[in-house]
Amino acid sequence: MPQDLYATLGVSKRATADEIRSAYRRKAKALHPDLHPGDKVKSDEFKAVSAAFEILGDETKRRRYDNGEIDATGEARGPAGFAGGFQGDPFEDIFSGMFGAGRRRPGPRKGADMRYRVEIAFEDAVLGAKRDMTMADGRVLSVSIPAGLESGQTLRLKSQGQPSRSGGPPGDALLEVSVRTSETWERQGSNLRMSVPVPVKTAILGGSVDVQTPAGPVSLRIPEGANTGAVLRLRDKGVQTAGKPGHLFARIELFLEDPKDPKLRAWAKKA
Repeated sequence: MPQDLYATLGVSKRATADEIRSAYRRKAKALHPDLHPGDKVKSDEFKAVSAAFEILGDETKRRRYDNGEIDATGEARGPAGFAGGFQGDPFEDIFSGMFGAGRRRPGPRKGADMRYRVEIAFEDAVLGAKRDMTMADGRVLSVSIPAGLESGQTLRLKSQGQPSRSGGPPGDALLEVSVRTSETWERQGSNLRMSVPVPVKTAILGGSVDVQTPAGPVSLRIPEGANTGAVLRLRDKGVQTAGKPGHLFARIELFLEDPKDPKLRAWAKKA
């Protein structure tokens, strides 16, 4: 039976894009190979879920899949939903078989796909990047990393797989991505969150502090009378998704530059 991508993700065909994304994240997290080392069943399920999301998570591919234009592997279908379509007269093979004529030779087949697991920097997933990456088998591939990529998603590099044995096009390279965690930022969808230490004097009188963003340092204005726990927004400094970048939210944490400052101690005693 043909694979049902909706069943693979456990959603209905009427599921919204957010429901599909949530179902994928939930399944990918539960099935990730790092949690089940050596478990081939879980590994195969993880690959199936990633492949399903690669199609259903893309609006154009999902529409083509729903319309029967592509199959569960993303390959184009021919008339009446037959994968690959008919070559020449569809009755030729039937009649040639009935009357003993030789069968037509199949056309060139595409080479096999190659699967890899790669780890990318947190900043590259936030900003997008182009990197030359060395695979486990020693191959060096030029990889375009789109901003917004998340752990568990798969990058497809066209024609970077095994060569065809019958003169067809080469297969693709499929890169299962793991994004390294960051000690500075926490990602929530397209937004980032971080803590920013602010001197007490700056918090009382107002001023500015340097804040490290994935794209580099920027100056953050601290309003007069700011306190620990206050959250300030750095607009468009989050995940750089096309058309609608996320924001960076900075949580203020006050600190004493010199806890033994005699003037500060004198002020505290009078307060």
